[in-house]
Amino acid sequence: MNAYPTPHINAAPGDFAPVVLMPGDPKRARFIAENFLTGARLVNDVRGVQGYTGTYKGTPVSVMASGMGMPSMGIYSYELYHVFGVEVILRVGSCGAMQDGIRVRDIILGQGACTDSRFASQFRLPGDFAPLADFGLLTLAARTAEELKLPFHVGNLLSSDLFYKDEEGLAPADTAAARWAKMGVLAVEMESAALYMTAARAGKRALAICTVSDHLFTGEETTSEQRQTGFTDMMTLALESAAKVKI
Repeated sequence: MNAYPTPHINAAPGDFAPVVLMPGDPKRARFIAENFLTGARLVNDVRGVQGYTGTYKGTPVSVMASGMGMPSMGIYSYELYHVFGVEVILRVGSCGAMQDGIRVRDIILGQGACTDSRFASQFRLPGDFAPLADFGLLTLAARTAEELKLPFHVGNLLSSDLFYKDEEGLAPADTAAARWAKMGVLAVEMESAALYMTAARAGKRALAICTVSDHLFTGEETTSEQRQTGFTDMMTLALESAAKVKI
């Protein structure tokens, strides 16, 4: 597939670096470009989903928003991988913690991504698919987090299609979050499973690096502005990892 521009990205293949950071929020993409990248230029603004390309410590890096949810992530990651020559996507997003011992602003590296979505049905598999991060990216990010002395956890995320769940009348132990937590899932978000499945089908690489914005059971949370501009540890970790990626 080489038809460009696409319906969602008004760019040419050379406009994107081989490594792309993907926050959900377009404002977070702009914040990363303006505060971390050298020589950042706008390469996409279709539907307000801003994409920029610049360099970080001499390494070409792009950053573009994915929007909210798996359909949106599926569209943008598919086009970046298949049309614009991108090899690696690092999701830099927020998540809600589901386990004791995980605090707001901790970083979670998504080793896998459980999901309640039907996204995988398109592949017509004779069973369930386990969406996983690229192991090389995962170990690289974990080593980099240790070097930077950042608090992080590695494990399963839950990529959910639902932000508001109809659970009226359920006991707390019977809610979806409580059931996933019993299986050791660390946190919930809404995009990583689609990213991992799209990368797997394309033969490309992906990793979700998420900052805990709130805790589902303790009620601890951050503001929307803090989520846009305050998660700089996650941004630094992703960029430092991107600078070390071998293409």
